[in-house]
Amino acid sequence: MESVNRNATLTEQAVDSIRLEIVQGSLIPGQLYTGSEVALKLGVSRTPVREALMELARRGMVRIEDKKGFRVLNTSVETLIQVFQIRVMLEVPLSRLATMRKNHFSSVQFESSVEKFRAAAESGDPDAVLRADRDFHQTLLAGSGNEKALIMLQEQRDFVLSTGVGTVPTSRSARECFDDHADIISGYREGNAQAVERAVFRHITNTARILIHQETQNRPEFAMADIEHSFAWLSEPSRGVL
Repeated sequence: MESVNRNATLTEQAVDSIRLEIVQGSLIPGQLYTGSEVALKLGVSRTPVREALMELARRGMVRIEDKKGFRVLNTSVETLIQVFQIRVMLEVPLSRLATMRKNHFSSVQFESSVEKFRAAAESGDPDAVLRADRDFHQTLLAGSGNEKALIMLQEQRDFVLSTGVGTVPTSRSARECFDDHADIISGYREGNAQAVERAVFRHITNTARILIHQETQNRPEFAMADIEHSFAWLSEPSRGVL
C-alpha cells in the first residue's frame, strides 16, 4: 500500500489509497481488516483512516463492523446493473449538454484527454487505460457544468471498480477499449449533441454487457441477468439531427 501524499488532506489521500487497494484486489472482499493495520501501511494516524473508511462505506465499497474493523463488499449482479443504469441516466443527457455547450477551452481539454487515452491504449498498460478512460469521461462531462453530477458519477465508477475487475485485458484489448469511444469522439468533434448521446448510451450498455458476461465465468449467478431487459426501459436517444 502506497504512503499518502501530504499535499492533499490525509483523509482524501487515505480514501484514494484504500480505494486503489480495493480496485487492484489487494484488499479481498469479505476478509476482515482493521483500521490500525491500514493506518500503519499508510504511515498516518487512525483518524484519517477512520474518516476515509466512513466515506468509502457511504459509497458502498466497504462495511464497517464496530470494534472489529471493516470488510470490502462484493458486488452483486443486481447492484452492478443498477450502477450502469445510473450512469446511463446521468451521462447520456450530460454528454448531450456538454456538446451543446462546447467552446474553445472545453475542446482543448477534450482533445488532450483523447490523446492521453490514445497513448495509454498504445502502451497496453491496463492501469493506464483505466485512468485515461476515467479522465476522458470526466473531461467530456465537465463541459456540462454540473459538478454535483460529476461527483455522483465518480462514485458510481468507483463502485464498479471495487469489484477488482475490468474489461481490459480480460475481455478486450487496450486498443479495443479506446476504439469503443470512437463514435463519442467523432460526434463531439462535429458538435453533434444527439450523436454523442447515442454513442454514450451504446458505450455504457456495451461495457455493462461485456463486464457481466466476463464475470459469469467466475460467478455463475451473473448468467441469470437479463441485460437487454435491464436497459430496455432506458430508451435509446432519438436519431434526429441538430
